[in-house]
Amino acid sequence: MSKLMPTYFISHGGGPWPWLPDMRKMLATLETSLANMSAEIGEKPKAILMISGHWEQDDFAVQTSPAPGMVYDYGGFPAHTYQIKYAAPGAPEIAKRVTALLKAAGLPTHEDATRGFDHGVFAPMQVMYPNADIPLLQVSILHNYDPAAHLALGRALAPLRKEGVVIVGSGLSYHNLRLFGPGAKAPSAAFDAWLDDAMNAEPAKRTAELLAWEKAPSARICHPQEDHLVPLMAAVGAAENEKATRVYHDTNVFGGVTASSYRFG
Repeated sequence: MSKLMPTYFISHGGGPWPWLPDMRKMLATLETSLANMSAEIGEKPKAILMISGHWEQDDFAVQTSPAPGMVYDYGGFPAHTYQIKYAAPGAPEIAKRVTALLKAAGLPTHEDATRGFDHGVFAPMQVMYPNADIPLLQVSILHNYDPAAHLALGRALAPLRKEGVVIVGSGLSYHNLRLFGPGAKAPSAAFDAWLDDAMNAEPAKRTAELLAWEKAPSARICHPQEDHLVPLMAAVGAAENEKATRVYHDTNVFGGVTASSYRFG
């Protein structure tokens, strides 16, 4: 590969939204941003590595299957959404490299040969690379959501960027399943404004802001638990000294939510 690959934090939408016309219409701005990613990345990546908010473990698990299956980790959607296939190949050789990097960084890890793609991965990937022709693998987040550990995860994975791998933290900048609609408008806007300021701060301040994210306006309203926020820490950790660019911003999804995505590098 001839260049250093960017990293991303993406707000990945809700459930199997690309297969649901009404949700797809609501998330049209998100769809455009995801569809633009392949052009932003440029040359075809060797692989995409996703850290999804939908896979939690006691350590950083690494998906190793050469042909991962599907994890339909949602409920209440039409029957056809439980038959979705996103048949991207896995990346077992890169998974071995990931495991080695995590061990070298002193991070707890294990390999998982049975884990399939969850919707935090296959929904955005369906828009980003609809031909499912890019090798794809996942790394889990930690149950404890420790910001410092997830920044360390990103730092450990950073060498992959020189090896043609695009690192994507897949979550949501607002994730309170009990508060959508008009009631989400003010808290999500306040948190999003803080997030944009933090992402555009100089690197040391950005890292410090992320470590203290609970002090942000409406932090615990927007993230009662931070499973969908810590993928951001990994994306930043892998590009800690590089500029952030907001690549998606919407102020009225899910009836009132403000949400954003970022590219680093």
